[in-house]
Amino acid sequence: MFDRVKGAYIWDVDGNQYIDYVGTWGPAICGHAHPQVLAALKETLEKGTSFGAPSALENVLAEIVIDAVPSIEMVRFVNSGTEACMAVLRLMRAFTGREKVIKFEGCYHGHADMFLVKAGSGVATLGLPDSPGVPKSVTSNTLTAPFNDLEAVKALFDANPGEIAGVILEPVVGNAGFILPDGGFLAGLREMTHEQGALLVFDEVMTGFRIAYGGAQEKFGITPDLTTLGKIIGGGLPVGAYGGRRDIMAMIAPMGPVYQAGTLSGNPLAMTAGIKTLELLRQPGAYDHLERITKRLINGLLQIAQETVHPACGGHLSGMFGLFFTAGPVHNYEQAKQSDLHKFSHFHRGMLERGVYLAPSQFEAGFTSLAHTDEDIDQTLKAAQAVLSSM
Repeated sequence: MFDRVKGAYIWDVDGNQYIDYVGTWGPAICGHAHPQVLAALKETLEKGTSFGAPSALENVLAEIVIDAVPSIEMVRFVNSGTEACMAVLRLMRAFTGREKVIKFEGCYHGHADMFLVKAGSGVATLGLPDSPGVPKSVTSNTLTAPFNDLEAVKALFDANPGEIAGVILEPVVGNAGFILPDGGFLAGLREMTHEQGALLVFDEVMTGFRIAYGGAQEKFGITPDLTTLGKIIGGGLPVGAYGGRRDIMAMIAPMGPVYQAGTLSGNPLAMTAGIKTLELLRQPGAYDHLERITKRLINGLLQIAQETVHPACGGHLSGMFGLFFTAGPVHNYEQAKQSDLHKFSHFHRGMLERGVYLAPSQFEAGFTSLAHTDEDIDQTLKAAQAVLSSM
């Protein structure tokens, strides 16, 4: 039984060290406790931890984000991905003068009331269709469609003419497991929202700076109107951001009438960690490394599953990957739910007992980091071979 995490490694109650994360969660793309990030944090720490006011570091990180992400002309920092999605929802409605929003089944945009409708992530893991405590009046304007289904989106627009403010989605789903967009899906949404006078929002809290330096929008060549970011841009500290077209973002106070503020937003420590992390990601070969080791990992897992006669499917994109215990393919949340959760539970527990900590849900994507080595992948595959052979 494990009781704590130290640095990049899992430790048991007796202090024995285990293999570092495979499938590590979002912020640690450079590895936990990266020495250059820690050094930068120590230098900033001596100047102060929080001022309740803007700092020059916000400008530095903002310029990096604007230069990297195609859709972002102006950006506002907040403290989490949830907060970023809450703010962008208010902005969508204010800019368009409309109240309804389309989201996709299995996509998770934080735990704000209006988004807890057919959400993925832990909501899916626990089998909760929605959450108690969320009034129907709050979610009545949240419309849902299956991921990768343009016809369903069109039907919602047809049924609600002139009422939909926009469409928000994870361009690569990470909260219903790893699900790629079908060819033409993102482009179809871009065209449809433009025709309908609605906004297109990419929730890139997971994919931003992970599947490409400029995120999914760079990878797929689709430019949304607004984007939310988190995780990586804080380098392991709490941070979120939202940004997009200048004419939309100019509606945020103090330039415009849409209010959003936070005392801890743009915290100097979070900004420092984000700046250093993005600097490390700009080093030559960073994304080549993520692509190579992640491909080795997922291809190895799928081969072992096939050899041990466990129906499975999965894939990867740069440092993001997923494995479903179903023959698949998986294009949406309903198909993801066909996975054998009992089998996943046994697999996860068996891997944990052998020192490999994967995301503890069939409905969570996995991530590799720059700190992962070929030896880590070898050890992970060796553990998977033992676990799947015994199931």
